[in-house]
Amino acid sequence: MDPALLKEREAFLKRAKATPAVEKRKSKSGNDGNDKKAKKAKIKPPTPKPVNTVDYKLSQGSSQYKFGVLAKIVKYMKSRHQTGINDPLLLEEILDETNQLDITSKMKHWLLTESLVNNPKIVVVKEDGVSKFCFKPKFDVHDKKSLVKLLRSHDLHGRGGILIDDIEESLPNMQKVLKTISDYIIYVKQPQNKKEVLFYNDRYCRFSVDEEFQKLWRSVPVEGLDDQKIEEYLNKQGITSMEASGYKKVSALPRRKKGKQKPRSFKKHNDHLEGVLQDYTENPPGK
Repeated sequence: MDPALLKEREAFLKRAKATPAVEKRKSKSGNDGNDKKAKKAKIKPPTPKPVNTVDYKLSQGSSQYKFGVLAKIVKYMKSRHQTGINDPLLLEEILDETNQLDITSKMKHWLLTESLVNNPKIVVVKEDGVSKFCFKPKFDVHDKKSLVKLLRSHDLHGRGGILIDDIEESLPNMQKVLKTISDYIIYVKQPQNKKEVLFYNDRYCRFSVDEEFQKLWRSVPVEGLDDQKIEEYLNKQGITSMEASGYKKVSALPRRKKGKQKPRSFKKHNDHLEGVLQDYTENPPGK
């Protein structure tokens, strides 16, 4: 190898050793560009301040709010009646009991003059010129005697039974009363809506029916059939109805209308001597 080149190489190495070297520190993430992007991604946008929204359906001027106040009053008056208390109350007393004293004067005027007066479940009682209100049940029953009388009346007039819900609305402490008259009532559950109906249990109609007749009775489906189709079915089976057998309801005879009265004609006597006799009343004969 050329000695001149070797000398230059040795001089270069000496200069390189004499010059201090500075190393750059590496970032922990390894990439400055990625770190900046990550920092930008972590920054969340500022959340907007909440805006005060008004629910117009629940505001005091809306119809939903008005009828909500009315429904709360009726519900309270009903529950009060079911506990045996039904004395009339002032509107301010009702609002105090239902925690609704913050309503406006316009709402109070609507309750006094329209909603409570025209409500079928509320009765208005006038005392010294002041209107008071109490609950109006569907039936006027207050004890076991009045309930038995009501059920007996429905049975005699063919009106059937009464819903338990209507009795519970009308009669305070219903369950206690029903236990005391268990011998006079019968429970029947409606198949379509599973509601219970209360019937009067007439002791004069208590008799046992043979099981064979019960099976025959239940084997004939009559749901969805009107009276005409039932009558046609009976005629096909050789069974005639009461109307076809001649048992018809006799209606009252119509009254005869009075016509105009004709002038009465009187019978004349001595008609056979007409034209023979002479009348001397005006010109009496001379002597």
